[in-house]
Amino acid sequence: MNILSLFVVVPVVMIIALFLSKEMKQIRTVMVAGASILVLLATILTVQFLQLRAAGADAEMLFVSSTVWYAPLHIAYTVGVDGISVAMLCLSAIIVFTGVFSSWNMNMAKEYFLWYCLLSVGVFGFFISIDLFTMFLFYEVALIPMYLLIGLWGTGRKEYSAMKLTLMLMGGSAFLMIGIIGIYYASGHTTMNLLDIAQLHIPLEYQRWFFPATFLGFGVLGALFPFHTWSPDGHASAPTAVSMLHAGVLMKLGGYGCFRVAIYLMPEAANELGWIFLILTGISVVYGAFSAVVQTDLKYINAYSSVSHCGLVLFAILMMNQTAMTGAIMQMLSHGLMTALFFALIGLIYGRTHTRDIRKMGGLMKIMPFASVCYVIAGLASLGLPGLSGFVAEMTIFVGSFQHADLFHRVLTITACCSIVITAVYILRTVGKILYGPVQDEHHIGLPDAQWYEKVSVVCLIIAIAFIGMYPFGVSDIISNSLDPIIAKLTY
Repeated sequence: MNILSLFVVVPVVMIIALFLSKEMKQIRTVMVAGASILVLLATILTVQFLQLRAAGADAEMLFVSSTVWYAPLHIAYTVGVDGISVAMLCLSAIIVFTGVFSSWNMNMAKEYFLWYCLLSVGVFGFFISIDLFTMFLFYEVALIPMYLLIGLWGTGRKEYSAMKLTLMLMGGSAFLMIGIIGIYYASGHTTMNLLDIAQLHIPLEYQRWFFPATFLGFGVLGALFPFHTWSPDGHASAPTAVSMLHAGVLMKLGGYGCFRVAIYLMPEAANELGWIFLILTGISVVYGAFSAVVQTDLKYINAYSSVSHCGLVLFAILMMNQTAMTGAIMQMLSHGLMTALFFALIGLIYGRTHTRDIRKMGGLMKIMPFASVCYVIAGLASLGLPGLSGFVAEMTIFVGSFQHADLFHRVLTITACCSIVITAVYILRTVGKILYGPVQDEHHIGLPDAQWYEKVSVVCLIIAIAFIGMYPFGVSDIISNSLDPIIAKLTY
């Protein structure tokens, strides 16, 4: 069996094992074992990928295999990875692993983890697919469990948030389906393989219709302004691990799809119409940061921060040069890790204080020192402290974006750079409110600090954030080599 298919098979086996499990200990064993195997698979895949590249394998995608599903429409289960896909698989494996420990004491654990595993199937399947139909299929599989995970295990206005998220993302899926069907027929309806379609020429008059539909379809999931409003509500109501997977990985499907499908397959329309979406993404970056400043709920602060950071991903992709696009992929990795860390810590704090209102918290540094120090580290990564992942990702984006000499691109780049200052405002404000000063509620005195399983989740994420920050060239080299075919099409 192809190693890539194991990323789908393992979560499916976990689902079967969960059905057979009856006790909480068995459920936890299944999840920890399965998540650990996924991390091991991601590590093995990365090593093998680097070895093949070092040995001279220069194919655009490696580990390619294909099985025909429906021959009349040329639909096939076709998988393959380049450096970008490998990076996304590693990110997904880490978030799934740490999310298991953040859900250690979840109510109705068996049912919860069943849907959690199904969500994982969709995420992993999406990143390994190079067939348009298969990619769309896994995309939908990743979206469907979100409704139940939020609606049943969420908090606050969970039914409203789950319905809003589902309706808006399904609306984006409708645009995406139109774009995919249009690409298939406009390219000669002989294949749905991304690599094959990229060798064909889709007429510009068709690209002008299908590029906006595809970019918008994926952009909704990437929190593109003004279609971002599902994200803050969904984040705020979701249980901790679902927020981690949602913000850490699921939103990356949007950026990855825009990059892999819209830009790669329709480069002429991207060059011609990209400025429209560049303006919208620029608004997302600044609007998300300003919105986070005025929030008082910890989850809403992080949710609007995600709108800003994910907007920066789409912003960099639309700059369409190698430096900025490298920064976009690194930002996906960085944001995925640090927002998962934020949500893990917010869940930890909420589980003890039973509030997410920063006005009702204070002095937590003395009460929960481990969790508080980790929260400061997450905040420093978010505002771009050198030595952590946020710095190298954002600097690469801004340097690449500033390479455009025209006034339009440079004004947008400078505007986006201002988001760093705004980010510092809401991060430092939040840290000061909840961690320092007098204790606001006497019931918070004597609250326990993080348990061992919560520490496992948090420490793993911090190590990954520090690794990217300290060793960025190892990550960027894997990414940059995979950008060459796309850049070549954009500059053709």
